[in-house]
Amino acid sequence: MKFAHEYIRWIERTKGKRASMSDGGNERSPLLILFLVVLIDMIGFTLVIPFLTYFIQDLAEADGFLNAGSRDRWVGIVLAAYTLGQFLFTPILGSLSDKIGRRPILLFGLVANTVFLILFGLASALWMALLVRFLAGAGNGNIAVTKAYIGDISSSDQLPARMGMIGASFGLGFMIGPFIGGILTDPASSFGGPFANDWWEAHPYFLPCLFSGVLSAISFLLAIKMLPESLPKEERKSGPQNELGFKKIINNLVGIKDLNPTVRKLIFVNASFLLAFTMMHTTFILFTAMPIDKGGLGYDERMNGYIFAFVGLIGVIVQGGLIRPLTKKYDVRNLMVLGIFLTAFGLGWIPYLNPTPFTIVLLAMTFIAAGNGLFQPTQSTLLTTEARGGNLDLGRVMGAQEGLGALSRIIGPIIAAFIWAETVEGVGLWTYHTVFRAAGLIAILGILIQWGMVLTKTSDDEE
Repeated sequence: MKFAHEYIRWIERTKGKRASMSDGGNERSPLLILFLVVLIDMIGFTLVIPFLTYFIQDLAEADGFLNAGSRDRWVGIVLAAYTLGQFLFTPILGSLSDKIGRRPILLFGLVANTVFLILFGLASALWMALLVRFLAGAGNGNIAVTKAYIGDISSSDQLPARMGMIGASFGLGFMIGPFIGGILTDPASSFGGPFANDWWEAHPYFLPCLFSGVLSAISFLLAIKMLPESLPKEERKSGPQNELGFKKIINNLVGIKDLNPTVRKLIFVNASFLLAFTMMHTTFILFTAMPIDKGGLGYDERMNGYIFAFVGLIGVIVQGGLIRPLTKKYDVRNLMVLGIFLTAFGLGWIPYLNPTPFTIVLLAMTFIAAGNGLFQPTQSTLLTTEARGGNLDLGRVMGAQEGLGALSRIIGPIIAAFIWAETVEGVGLWTYHTVFRAAGLIAILGILIQWGMVLTKTSDDEE
C-alpha cells in the first residue's frame, strides 16, 4: 500500500496542469501523443505473435512434454492466461482510473508491459511463461482506459472519429509489430556478429522481447512528459474499489438476460465470432510451423511475421479506407453477415493450404482479415444504434459485450489447443483439419444467431 501511495504521489508531481481540452489549439496535442503511445505500445505487444508459439513449444519440450499433442496444448493455455489476467483486472484498473485519473493507470500499464515483456523473453520454464503472461494481462488495461481517456476529452460528435483514430493505431501496430518480431527472432542465426555466441543461441526469443520492452519504455517516457491528465479531480469517483471491480464483471455477464432480444443476439453474434477468431489465432502458427511431410507449411518465425503483417495491412485498408464508403452504399447488417461469411470461408480454407505459392496463403488470409475488418465496425454500429433505439444505457450494453467477448477470448485458445492436441496426429475425419473446420462452423453460427433479428428503423438508416 505504501508503494501504491508513493507511486500515485509521484504521478501527481509529474503531470502538471491538465491541458484545456476544449481549446482547438490544445486538444490535438493529447490526441496525437495518445495515438503515438498506443501505436508504439501495440507494436511492442504484437511483436511476440510470430514466435510465441515456437517459444512455448520449446519450453514444453524442455519440461518433458515431447508428444506433439501434449506439447501444443500449452500454447493455448499460455495464450488464455494473458486474456484471463485482462478479464479479471481490466475492470478494476478501469474503476481505479475513475478514482485517481486515467494517466497513472496508462503509465502503470506501460511499466507492466516493459517489465513483463522482458521477463517473458528470459522465461526458462513453462510455469514462468504462464505466470509472466498472466501478470502482463493483469497489469495492462490500456485499451479500456484509452477509450475512457478519449471519452473524457471528446464531445459526442467528436467521439466516433477519435475512436477511429485510436483503432487505426491498433491496426498499424498489428501490421508493423509482427513484421519486426519475425525479423528479430533468433539473431544468432539471422544476424551473427555480436549475437553469434552461446547466450543468444540459448535465448533466441529474447531480442524481440527486449525490443518490445524498450518500445513500451519509450511510450512511458513519451506519456510522462507529454500526456496530460484527462479527468479533473472534481469529476473523479470515490468508494470501495472491490465493489467497482469484481462485481462489475459479474453484473456485465448477468445483465445480458435483461437486454432486449435484438441487442442480446448482436452480443452473442460477437461472442461467436471472437470464439472462432481466437481458435484460429491459437492454432494457425501450430499449423504453419508443422513440417511439410506432416501436412503443415514448414514456415519459420519470419514467414509468420510476414503473414501477420499482411493481415494487419488488410485490416488497415478495410477499416481505414473502405468501410465508410461501403456502409454508405450497402446495408450495414448485410456487410456484417458478409464479414462473418468471408472469415468462416478463410478459416475453413487454412488446413488445405500448401507452402507454395505463398500468394495463395495470403489470399486465404485476405478473406479472414477482410471479413474481420467488415464485421467489427458494422457489428459495433448495429449494437450502438439498437441500444440507443431501445433507450438502453450504452455503457451497460458495451460492458455486457466486453464481458462475454472476454470469455470467448479465454475459452477459444483452450478449446482450440485441446482439439488440436487430440487430432493433430489423427487420421480420417479427425485430423489437424478439425480445429479449423470447427472454427469456421462457429463463425457461421453467428449468421444463424442473427437470423430473424428485427432491427429498429434507426439501425437501418444509420451508418
